[in-house]
Amino acid sequence: MNITLNSLIIISLAALSACVPINQPTATATPGGKTKTLQLIDRAYESIIKTIQLHPDGQPLEPAVARLGQPNLVLEFDDLRDHNDNYYAKIIHCNYNWSQSTLQDLDFMTVYNEFPINTFEFSVDTHVPYVHYKFNVPGVKLPGNYVLIVYRESNKDDLILSRRFMVYQTQVTFKRDGNLIGPGAAADISQQLNFTINYQNVNILNAMTDVHVNMRQNQRWDNMVNDVRPSFVREIEKELEYRYFDDAKMFRGGNEFRFFDLRSLNYPGQNVDRINKTVRPFEAYIQKDKSRESEAYSQPQIPDINGNFNLDNYDYRDMAYANYVNVNFTLAVPPVVNGDVYVAGAFNYWNLGAANKMKYDTVQHAYTSRMLLKQGWYNYQYVVRTPNRPSYMFEGSHFETENFYEIFVYYRPYQPQADLLIGYERIEANPRR
Repeated sequence: MNITLNSLIIISLAALSACVPINQPTATATPGGKTKTLQLIDRAYESIIKTIQLHPDGQPLEPAVARLGQPNLVLEFDDLRDHNDNYYAKIIHCNYNWSQSTLQDLDFMTVYNEFPINTFEFSVDTHVPYVHYKFNVPGVKLPGNYVLIVYRESNKDDLILSRRFMVYQTQVTFKRDGNLIGPGAAADISQQLNFTINYQNVNILNAMTDVHVNMRQNQRWDNMVNDVRPSFVREIEKELEYRYFDDAKMFRGGNEFRFFDLRSLNYPGQNVDRINKTVRPFEAYIQKDKSRESEAYSQPQIPDINGNFNLDNYDYRDMAYANYVNVNFTLAVPPVVNGDVYVAGAFNYWNLGAANKMKYDTVQHAYTSRMLLKQGWYNYQYVVRTPNRPSYMFEGSHFETENFYEIFVYYRPYQPQADLLIGYERIEANPRR
């Protein structure tokens, strides 16, 4: 049951608000007394907000990246309550390093920068009632980094979620080196991106200072390589060459992601050991995992989706009937000294916090965790936070691993004084598809 409310919006361009620099974060208190501080990252600000996705329309596995002049991004999220609320969205412009820019709303928007979220759908006969919201992100005037924030009742202090997205304009070209194996001792566990950028179509006076390059693996923010400096600058050819990075500029190849199939609750899917239907919501127990650190690389029979998740409901073929399930994870390894272990993936925005931190069970001799997730197909991995071991210590890392990379090229002209995204490139490492 899709519902669309007709709202009257009085547009007043003179009332467009200016941006507040990120180095002056705003902490606000809601009527309930709980403080919310805006962070320009992917996150939810309330535990009732679940399953946030921002993607091209009809392509939930694709990154939140759009071409300038072709707005097609859609925001979707669930509110775990049985009634709808009045939510509004606003767009914030950011610099290449995701600090908030000093641009006025008028500089990058053509309309008043506040949008009601009017399209929503109630869940039907689910154990956990929820309302599913959908919002088409409006277009912007400038290429660059943006954060979409959602808040309640037109009160920007009552934050609900924030989500990053990028808009690019193709002004540079890429030439790639097919060799992704890194140099030196880390070659067996790493992948390196070698490429050349040609900027003949852009009037760049000082490429070393005015151009910034960021690289991302599998749509992750936690291991992003920022502000990579070129190895060579050829001013006559208008080229920037990037190769022979040091170890800090290489990506660990990691391992193929673990996965489980929760598309049906009538029977256990792949890597689901059992489903407990005597409780509400149901409980799903993922098959007990072990460390893969010492295992040789093995290509999976089913290609992973690079840490992402795909919502689906085999029981009813209608996502309004999709249930939330308490999913239990078990990792049978010795306890990590002076460290913490987390279950991570796109389903929790790759954030490491209390919600996905695992506890050590001395009876099972294993780490355990439980998370409330919606029916679908999920990729995940175990991430370790410890000062003396790599984060992938229970997963292993291999140069043969299939990964998806993105390269973002930013340029700051004299006017406007903002970082413009003038180049975007996608690279498949060891593609299987």
